Amino acid sequence: MPSVETTTLYAEATGLLSQTWMLVGLPLFGAALLLLLGRRADRWGHWLGCATVGATFVLGLSMFFALAGLENKSVQRSLWDFIAVGDLKVDFGLLYDPLAAVFVLLITGVGFLIHVYAVGYMAHDPGRRRFFAYFNLFVAAMLLLVLGNNFVMLYFGWEGVGLASYLLISFWYTKPAAATAGKKAFLMNRVGDAGFAVAIFLMLATLGTTQYDKVFANVGALAGGTVLAMGLLLLLGACGKSGQFPLQAWLPDAMEGPTPVSALIHAATMVTAGVYLIARSNPIFSANETLQLIVVLVGAVTLLMGCVIGSAKDGIKRVLAWSTVSQIGYMFVGVGLGGAAYALAIVHLLAHGFFKANMFLGAGSVMHGMDDEEDIRRYGGLARHMKVTWITFATGWLAILGLFPFSGFFSKEPIIVAAYTGHGWRPWVIGTATLLGAGLTAFYMTRLFVLTFHGPARWKEGTHPHESPKIMTIPLVLLSIGSVAAGGLMASSVPQWLEPTLGRHEEGHAVLGHWTLTILATLVTLLGAGLAWALFRNGTATQEQPAGPLVTAARKNLYTDAFNEVVFEKPGVFLTRALVWLDNRGIDGVVNGLAAAVGGGSGRLRRLQNGFVRSYATSMLTGALLVVGAFLAIQMGWLS
Repeated sequence: MPSVETTTLYAEATGLLSQTWMLVGLPLFGAALLLLLGRRADRWGHWLGCATVGATFVLGLSMFFALAGLENKSVQRSLWDFIAVGDLKVDFGLLYDPLAAVFVLLITGVGFLIHVYAVGYMAHDPGRRRFFAYFNLFVAAMLLLVLGNNFVMLYFGWEGVGLASYLLISFWYTKPAAATAGKKAFLMNRVGDAGFAVAIFLMLATLGTTQYDKVFANVGALAGGTVLAMGLLLLLGACGKSGQFPLQAWLPDAMEGPTPVSALIHAATMVTAGVYLIARSNPIFSANETLQLIVVLVGAVTLLMGCVIGSAKDGIKRVLAWSTVSQIGYMFVGVGLGGAAYALAIVHLLAHGFFKANMFLGAGSVMHGMDDEEDIRRYGGLARHMKVTWITFATGWLAILGLFPFSGFFSKEPIIVAAYTGHGWRPWVIGTATLLGAGLTAFYMTRLFVLTFHGPARWKEGTHPHESPKIMTIPLVLLSIGSVAAGGLMASSVPQWLEPTLGRHEEGHAVLGHWTLTILATLVTLLGAGLAWALFRNGTATQEQPAGPLVTAARKNLYTDAFNEVVFEKPGVFLTRALVWLDNRGIDGVVNGLAAAVGGGSGRLRRLQNGFVRSYATSMLTGALLVVGAFLAIQMGWLS
């Protein structure tokens, strides 16, 4: 029999967890207040934005420890009936379980540091209060996405994230490139969102519910083709939000937004949504091997594509954006492999949140000190002038390389080992792709690091590099600590923590030994980094130089934008113009022509009513003669 103290602690824990709605409510309240108050909140609105997210993190941390003390690691709460039509019932409900808990801490913890950094970064922007309102809205939508207890609630947050990302990417909407990037992100995400929506319709048609527990309990009763179709539609949605092939083109262009937006989208929130969707839907994906293989192939293709394109980019944020595309590809490989690799993908996702936010904010610090210059060919030697930024960025660089003892070693290397498990051609093809990706990642990230902080200065005349203020560097220091330690701390604890949601973590048998692969991955990484150091330690040309076909293709994003333009955009524009022509000349032409015919005919008939008696008499005589003539013709047999 449990003691009174144990019972009291249990009651307190369950009472705290019943307030899950506040995790979404606090940042949503901040966004609403900042938007409704308008300019009256300009002086202090940014601090309110930080406070709501900070308070949400503290609440999330308290709930994390409360959940850890419960034997049943899952708490659901239905707030109200969201849809109630006949037999169809969808709750506006929330689910707090181990998977949701780690995402809440990532979103609010890293998100809070990005909010604080943004106070300094956006200090002189007249729209700062509105910016923080959108920031809070983004966090609230993302929290609803990971806390919903059914696919409709997930989709509700999913669309909120899409709206907020559009507002943030195009925040400087007077800049044509930013406005275009925002529209591109919104439209490409709509393609994936349409697939997700159809998947929900398919669930309702076949299972009659979108509740997680009910869907997962009955997915085994569905036909294989239905499961495959449902999974592919969910995958399409995941590819859109996470910037995976073939819907990756929007993500690098999102760099047109302010740097804190890039960090929030590419580190802790939006791009992780697709990985979360597949991990949350793991019973669906695990039920069909073909579906899992497609997820793995999408991840492998995307991670290599991101590496190749990132190696040819010169904008500091563009390189980091393509590295995000590549690293999310590793996570897709993990969730596609299934089994123990689900948890490995989440570990890499969490570690990536630290080191990628660290590097994006570091890139913003570099731009802040270099008069907003983004071209790494015009940097060089900044380590002497921006020591804090240099050191913190270096921890992120070593972490993404996956070198011991930095976090990437404990998160990415296990995925490479897992990719070499299985039978037949798969481990060799997928495993080699992940290993090659590690070498390419080391190459282009070392190129970025060396050209930015080392070698001769290549600045424009009049540039005076300087370190960022403390409100920007303190978040960098905290994130750099995570870049060093997060992977090692989470590698063993997170898989065990996620067992109630993702199943037991059991390693498979790799075709090559674990230590063999570890040493091989380290050697490939060092080779890529060493090659980049040798090529770029003395700087590079400040103008684009003629290059071979591979580099040219990489500079043009492997022609994926051109493909989309030829296959989708131009036919779409042609079809639109054809429909406009058909509407104007066809449908409108018939309507307008009929109106003109009636109007013209009535005008001609009106002329007969001229008011002259002799005209009317002539008309009557003519009519009478015609009638008499007709009768005579009939009598004479002329008309039968």
